[in-house]
Amino acid sequence: MVKNIVTDTMFLMQKSEPATKSDEYIITDLLDTITANRDHCVGMAANMIGFRKKIIVVLVDGEYTIMVNPEIVEKSKQIYETMESCLSLIGSRPATRHKNITVEYLDKKFKPKKRRFNDFEAQVIQHEIDHFDGILI
Repeated sequence: MVKNIVTDTMFLMQKSEPATKSDEYIITDLLDTITANRDHCVGMAANMIGFRKKIIVVLVDGEYTIMVNPEIVEKSKQIYETMESCLSLIGSRPATRHKNITVEYLDKKFKPKKRRFNDFEAQVIQHEIDHFDGILI
């Protein structure tokens, strides 16, 4: 189901909890909501649609990738400054990101995965994972 985008910064600054199989319905809502916003959104965290769970969806190689309980396990030393926006916030803000990251996560079927991401995809994933800790750009 397409959900409204949360803009309440007090809610967005709360920490998220690990997701379990009982949270699978959130995956459907995330996919429906990001698809409805595909013209101006490439990543979305569950708290952006009202769920404080560690689930994100990110556009990777032209397809939506679900990551449940993702954790960045490696970061490149190379960092860069960029400007980012977020559907939950008005305008753009500066952010510092690692050029390359390796992420361990569960896929939508809760199977373990480990994958390396570079450049813009790595940036989007870092942005979405920041949502879990209540970090807003």
